[in-house]
Amino acid sequence: MATESQKYLSTRGGDYGLSFETVVLKGLAADGGLFLPHEVPIAEDWRSWADLSYQELAFQILSLYISRSEIPADDLKAIIDRSYSTFRADDITPLVHLQDDNIHLLELFHGPSFSFKDCALQCLGNLFEFFLVRKNKGKTGKDRHHLTVVGATSGDTGSAAIYGLRGKKDVSVTILYPKGRISAIQEAQMTTCTDRNVHNLTVTGTFDDCQDIVKALFGDADTNATLKLGAVNSINFARILAQIVFYFYAYFQLVKKSPSFKLGDKVKFVTPTGNFGNILAGYFAAKMGLPVEKLEVATNENDILHRFWTTGRYEKNEDSCKETPSPAMDILVSSNFERLMWFLARESAAKGGMDDQASKKQAAQDVLAWYQSLKSTGGFGPVSKDILDNGRSTFESDRVSNAETIETIKSCYQKTKYILDPHSAVAVTATNRSIARVGSQQHHISLSTAHPAKFSDVVEKALKNEPGFDFDKQVLPDELKALLTMETRVTEVENSWQKVREIVKRQAEEDMKAESA
Repeated sequence: MATESQKYLSTRGGDYGLSFETVVLKGLAADGGLFLPHEVPIAEDWRSWADLSYQELAFQILSLYISRSEIPADDLKAIIDRSYSTFRADDITPLVHLQDDNIHLLELFHGPSFSFKDCALQCLGNLFEFFLVRKNKGKTGKDRHHLTVVGATSGDTGSAAIYGLRGKKDVSVTILYPKGRISAIQEAQMTTCTDRNVHNLTVTGTFDDCQDIVKALFGDADTNATLKLGAVNSINFARILAQIVFYFYAYFQLVKKSPSFKLGDKVKFVTPTGNFGNILAGYFAAKMGLPVEKLEVATNENDILHRFWTTGRYEKNEDSCKETPSPAMDILVSSNFERLMWFLARESAAKGGMDDQASKKQAAQDVLAWYQSLKSTGGFGPVSKDILDNGRSTFESDRVSNAETIETIKSCYQKTKYILDPHSAVAVTATNRSIARVGSQQHHISLSTAHPAKFSDVVEKALKNEPGFDFDKQVLPDELKALLTMETRVTEVENSWQKVREIVKRQAEEDMKAESA
């Protein structure tokens, strides 16, 4: 049932009582915080959703977060249907049996860009379109609301955002990516898109540099006075919201596929994560009522999240961001972790006797202090034992080395003939170790976040000596093969947010002129 009162706030306390439309179009709060609903809705009747299609399930979940007064039911259904009509798999995110009865893999790469991010960004693109069409009804020229979407990508967000926004009216999209640090296929997916409203900037730096530039643009008064900025990174809450759906859907598929798993049993999800957005959606699912035993954070050698769950301290390594076989996770600071810290701080304050308003205020103060410390000193913590223990009641973590990632791709192929991408291999490695710890009676769902064809160098390195292995025949889809011969369009820029700002302004002005011509 839809709520008529769901409103949103900033993790840092500067915004309160915002509409879903504002949250979608703004992306990042004015105080630098991230948006969250005032309350996570409890899905009282979640068991009744067990036989719903993916689209029907998405409608039920999104309706708990979006007031009917903002998006009427028929419009929301149409947005959802359009968003998932682009997927190659009929059931959108198939659950496949990997090995043993209790290890299943959730395939999230059947959307147009072959990445899990399509599950959210196809939906976000259609939400942008819905709100802009409504805002611009009857308006012409400069009176129209033109959204300038700016995003940073470590590989997959960029192509998924482009596939979700290409050709949309009243939207310019500019994607920043680190030069030489994404795969050839990922780069081709972005730079071969020649739609007028799509722009790619390759930055001499790391993903964290790209993400810092985006945050600087959102925090710059001059940029905001000139442009109406929108976010496609997982800082946009609509991304998290759309991803909640596949946690519920995976659970219901497991009930149908595994004779030993019954409705109401608890499952453990293992999620490869860099920016903490995908696994945060699992946290929302658990808070809504989904029976989750644990959420395991699977990191690569850029392991700030694993170190937090181990020590209670959240701090950057003194080393720079390491290059790994799983580049989408090569991130030093996980943006969405701020959202989890707000929840943990609020629950700690409430446990101490504060009422609802006071606990929210205290959470915002704690988050602001932590993230000011992160900015000035490179870290914060250790957090209190109460906060860490509360977090550990839901989360576990593991760190997977580069060598282990390659070995898991190889051993999985040898045992099952299933070909993992390197990010999924990080999760499967952590899953195997979890089963060794807790026993095979615990059901595990390991999230597979990208198609292996996007990471040809790594997959070929892992499987080159396997008898009869042929990457082009076994892995590479025709759609991706064609991209490698197409013309590309990209602008190289140095690591300077001011220089990026001037390029983004110029591109948006040219797009607006072209639309009004």
